[in-house]
Amino acid sequence: MLYNSFNNQLTFFQKLRNFDFILLICILLLGIISSFSMYSTDGGEILFHTKSHISKFLIFFLLMIFLSFFNIKIWHYFGYLFYIIILFLLIWATLYGTKVSGSQRWINLYFINLQPSELMKVAIIVCLAKYYHRIQLNQINNLQHIFSALIILALPIILVITQPDLGTSILIAFSGLTVMWFVGLNMKYFIYSFIISLVSMPFVISFLKPYQKLRILTFLNPDRDPLGAGYQIIQSKIAVGSGGLTGKGFLKGTQSYLEFLPEKHTDFIFTLFAEEYGFLGSLGLLLIYIIIIYRIVRIGLISRSYFSKLFCFGFASAIFFYITVNMSMVLGLLPIVGSPLPIMSYGGSSMLATMIGFSIVMSAKINYKQLIA
Repeated sequence: MLYNSFNNQLTFFQKLRNFDFILLICILLLGIISSFSMYSTDGGEILFHTKSHISKFLIFFLLMIFLSFFNIKIWHYFGYLFYIIILFLLIWATLYGTKVSGSQRWINLYFINLQPSELMKVAIIVCLAKYYHRIQLNQINNLQHIFSALIILALPIILVITQPDLGTSILIAFSGLTVMWFVGLNMKYFIYSFIISLVSMPFVISFLKPYQKLRILTFLNPDRDPLGAGYQIIQSKIAVGSGGLTGKGFLKGTQSYLEFLPEKHTDFIFTLFAEEYGFLGSLGLLLIYIIIIYRIVRIGLISRSYFSKLFCFGFASAIFFYITVNMSMVLGLLPIVGSPLPIMSYGGSSMLATMIGFSIVMSAKINYKQLIA
């Protein structure tokens, strides 16, 4: 009975024909570009970061294609279970996880250090898309539904904050709130939330860890400690600016190649890319991201199921937000919050979460004519 409900009678070749090959090519292009950038971070040698990044990309890319053939109904049916599993992993990581640089947010699986908070960025969209799938439009602003959705959203945010990881908690909050906005939640609730956030800001800041307060102060004035807390952002802006119009060329970036720039393989990968390929190269990278976001939104528009629409719109908004935060962060327009650049940044959990998101989008495209009861 369950198998029949998931079987949409499409043959393998019909599913293959429904693939969004433009989206697939753009993802593959990002993987290739990121591999060259990772090679550059290793000083022009195939060392640990390069090997690890390429192998993870290939494995997760194949996993994405495999999961794409799953009926979109499966993601809808197991939406709550997916959320609960990631929530359990978050609890486990918070209590028993591996501690790195003062944060306890990883689970050592030997072949990968899994960061459940990254997977929650996708799980929260799946869960809320399923939750709102059957709610009538005239009941969206019912207080019971609003509080239920907020509880679903608040549980992982609280857990991630306690790890502590303020940046990821903000990204999870945004992912969930965009879904609530797309379903038609009254704008007044967002305005009220914004006002409450502003009023409570001094109270929230008082609970921040010393290094989190230092990041905010460094953002406001990086020159207050140019050789300490402000060093990374100052070097980042120098590297981006030195790239000029066309860049210094592959493996010729002085700031990154001469080790002036810390953490260049993770959140600051865009800095290295901008220095080597300049303004035009950065525009090219942005164009690939824009095409990806456009294709995801387009899939959402043509999908007949409300669940597919909500997930695609929510995931496209999340990708846009991650890119905006990361690039603003490395340019000194936002405080450093630890937001990886999708596919480009080194990190298995982030890439895995992004690929799972892409697989759900691709599944929605393959089954775009299908309705979910």
